[in-house]
Amino acid sequence: MTFTLHPQLDADTWQVKSLELCDLLLMNDSRFLWCILVPRREGLRDLHQVAAADKPQLLAEIDQLSGVLESLGNAYKMNVAALGNMVEQLHVHVIARTREDAAWPGPVWGVGKAQPYQEPQARKLITQLRDELA
Repeated sequence: MTFTLHPQLDADTWQVKSLELCDLLLMNDSRFLWCILVPRREGLRDLHQVAAADKPQLLAEIDQLSGVLESLGNAYKMNVAALGNMVEQLHVHVIARTREDAAWPGPVWGVGKAQPYQEPQARKLITQLRDELA
């Protein structure tokens, strides 16, 4: 079975890179330093469905990305969540939060309107992420 990224995730994000287990995506909302990890395994909807053999790698990628985003975004708090109520394909949100962000201290979902990245800004951030996660 071939892995296919959910069309909504594809529409809402910029592709950053493929890690060992997950595709790394940048959420197209410049108000938040917000990435998404999507395990390249077909049919996953929830964390408990991740194979035992894949769980250490998933956690390692969440940890690594969290550290990078914390540093790049000078984050006060890191938010990590796998909700999947709107997009059922398993994906993990990793969001660098600051006390000054548009949603603090509440969740980022449903707050205001997304402010898409301009292409040069997105490309610069994608390059930084790729370099930090090399």
